[in-house]
Amino acid sequence: MKINSQRLQDHFEAMSLIGKIGETGTCRPAHTELEKQGFELAASWMKAAGMTTHIDNFGNLIGRLEGKNPDLPVLMMGSHLDSQPYGGRFDGVAGVLCAIEVVATLTENNIVPERPIEVISFADEEGWRFNKGLFGSRGILGKLEEGELQRADKDGITREQALKDFGCDVTQFKASEYKEGSIFCFLELHIEQGPVLDLAHKPIGVVSGISGPIWWTVKLKGMAGHTGSVPMPIRKDALVGAAEIIVAVNEIANQIPGAPTVGSVGTINVFPASRNIIPEEVVFTIDLRDIDLDRRNRYEKQLRDRIEAITQKHQLTYSISEDTKSDPRYCADWIKEIIHNECKALELDAPELMSGPFHDALALSYACDYGMIFVRCKDGISHNPLEYSSNEDLALGANVMLGTVIQILKK
Repeated sequence: MKINSQRLQDHFEAMSLIGKIGETGTCRPAHTELEKQGFELAASWMKAAGMTTHIDNFGNLIGRLEGKNPDLPVLMMGSHLDSQPYGGRFDGVAGVLCAIEVVATLTENNIVPERPIEVISFADEEGWRFNKGLFGSRGILGKLEEGELQRADKDGITREQALKDFGCDVTQFKASEYKEGSIFCFLELHIEQGPVLDLAHKPIGVVSGISGPIWWTVKLKGMAGHTGSVPMPIRKDALVGAAEIIVAVNEIANQIPGAPTVGSVGTINVFPASRNIIPEEVVFTIDLRDIDLDRRNRYEKQLRDRIEAITQKHQLTYSISEDTKSDPRYCADWIKEIIHNECKALELDAPELMSGPFHDALALSYACDYGMIFVRCKDGISHNPLEYSSNEDLALGANVMLGTVIQILKK
């Protein structure tokens, strides 16, 4: 039994037209009309595969294939259809479309599962619009944090308003939450978003676990003044302090050659942003990740100490807002074994590797066992219009997922 690779390719091409930018780019923000168009298209394919569909109050698109015993915990698959503002065609999309194709293949072969299967496109996995990701996958587990609905995007639109405009009822979140024990396991296929598989000339990888991310928003406050008249030794230049902290992030993450620790500053805003005014305030983000929790915690303390020392040196005040903090989460051994066996059945030598980026599977890992399949992406490029995975590799990944689902359904 194999998936229909031509149909899968057609689905990728059709989805890439929604929110298309340039030749190969995608901008499909969470809780927007563009995401809704993507949902409508995906829902049409879900229905063709025999699923019923709905959008829940968190803005998740859910397709359900009923099982012989609808009361059994569900086998859940999926990822997300929202994209980065300057993203590619495969991040998240691969996990949703390949999962739909798996269900379509089961249906076409008259396989009625014992337990229900659900395919979900989770709302706002990316997190850039409201600076907080994994919204939909955390939402269904009752793991949202205080104040999340009041977070605003760059246009001042709150998440609460965006959800209402999307057709969701934010007063009915409880009705969209999954009860404890109602999810049997979660599978997510995703492009690797890194160069390991491409460098090894391997189309498929088996994920061992997901690094634990820390996201901070750091605000430095100094004193504005005329750049032509304030002497250098007495300046309180917030941007100079920020520059030294940015270098510190890079130095800390690079301490052990070859370690999977990563860290970067992704956004920075300067006030008052005039060429002849000393920067008074700088707000920037820090992203620090590691699969080794002890090492990440050690580096976190080092970074806090460096920020304290740098701000004292430049007579600045500072605050750190912790936007995300998660421990590394490891894939279930029994699911990894099934995926490895399915790769061998397809004569694939699939290496095991960790995921530096977080995924919706990170949130689901707190509710059930999970497994992930990585598909090679060219040159490891992602979050970029140049992001690319071949139709052949995506079909291989979908076939590995199909075989994995069939084996899990026997459990």
